[in-house]
Amino acid sequence: MGLLDLYQDIEYGTISCHLKEVMKEKNVTIYRLSFVSNIKYEVIRRYYNNNISKYDACVLAKFCHYLDCELSSLLKYEK
Repeated sequence: MGLLDLYQDIEYGTISCHLKEVMKEKNVTIYRLSFVSNIKYEVIRRYYNNNISKYDACVLAKFCHYLDCELSSLLKYEK
């Protein structure tokens, strides 16, 4: 049994972004968040639609600051 065999059948779960739900709760549009945070509209749209594979700490910090929320409101780990 090789080292790679140990990792092949492990299900790690997924991390999903719930920016859409937080923004709806706070009544904030993608356009507005883009304007105040100086983050490109397209970048926010990818987070909004949970279509992101690598999360940027600076972007997430700006979301938390402007939306006045915790990181745990934006990202969820699901087994």
